[in-house]
Amino acid sequence: MPSSKSSRPTQRDIAELAGVSITTVSHVVNGTRAVAEDTKAAVLRAIEATGYTGDAIARSLVTGGTRSIGMAISLVANPYFATLMQAIEREASLHGYTVLLADTHDAAETERDTVRALRSRRVDGLLITPAPGDGPVIGELVSLDVPTVLIDRLSTRTDVDQVGSENIQATSALTAHLATLGHRRIGMISGVPGLSTSEERVLGYRLGLGRSGLTWSSDLVACGNSSREGGALALSTLLALPEPPTALVVGNDSMMVGVLHEARRRGLRIGRDLPVVVYDDVEWADLVDPPLTTMAQPIEEIGRQAVRLLLARINDPARKAETVRLAPTLRHRESCGCPPVHSLQ
Repeated sequence: MPSSKSSRPTQRDIAELAGVSITTVSHVVNGTRAVAEDTKAAVLRAIEATGYTGDAIARSLVTGGTRSIGMAISLVANPYFATLMQAIEREASLHGYTVLLADTHDAAETERDTVRALRSRRVDGLLITPAPGDGPVIGELVSLDVPTVLIDRLSTRTDVDQVGSENIQATSALTAHLATLGHRRIGMISGVPGLSTSEERVLGYRLGLGRSGLTWSSDLVACGNSSREGGALALSTLLALPEPPTALVVGNDSMMVGVLHEARRRGLRIGRDLPVVVYDDVEWADLVDPPLTTMAQPIEEIGRQAVRLLLARINDPARKAETVRLAPTLRHRESCGCPPVHSLQ
């Protein structure tokens, strides 16, 4: 029975009831050292008998779950990830789950460490925006049957749940729109190499050129590494060509910030001197002059779908893996060189 010194059971109470040391209770609760099965069983019986709820890990040993979800994401990779995190937390809360957040810094080694840290907290499942490259983390999680959902940056794997935006057709539409305005040298600023989103948007750009009867040239694609600084440098690279592009597709909103700064530094007027469209929509997209023509990702729905897929996997580990692609929406404004129009929603 619990000690009379406290109305709430403690690890000391558990130790007395199970006939073991407090250190042994700590090892069972935290999984820090192997404990004999009969000893572990005695500790678990004591936890259950006393109703000990000292921490979520202890509860998970009895209930089989912590009612928590781990989220491994790069907090600096893209501003829209902050909105995505809010959507995920709201949806998880509706289902009685909390979200533990870990920053991968978009590096494979850090991703591995953060995933291990989240697993050590005994989260019931993981949401991950994979770091660039083909790291082993996803394969390890699948082989260990850890409920996992990939978000935004999808894989060619068919054995893991995934949810993200459609990139190819959306970027093709942005490119084709510029072509309908008469542009024949359309450039692109692409994202971090090795990311599925970067590769798919470049593929969409090439598809849009082909559908418009235009020839693709590698000279017209400059890597902006998905950053503000990279976007500015990529624009400088394209403008230095003997025949610079007359219009531009930008792969995400982080690079678009760099494009805006570099264009201002050079005295170029976006929409007039250089028509621009961008994949991603931010809250300030219609506040700049001119307002930006964008492809807006369905961020709220991505967050909801990710949580639902993960909870479905937790409840039914044997279910077939799903890949969900959600269509973005064209926000047709004026940076493309068109006169003021209403958003196409």
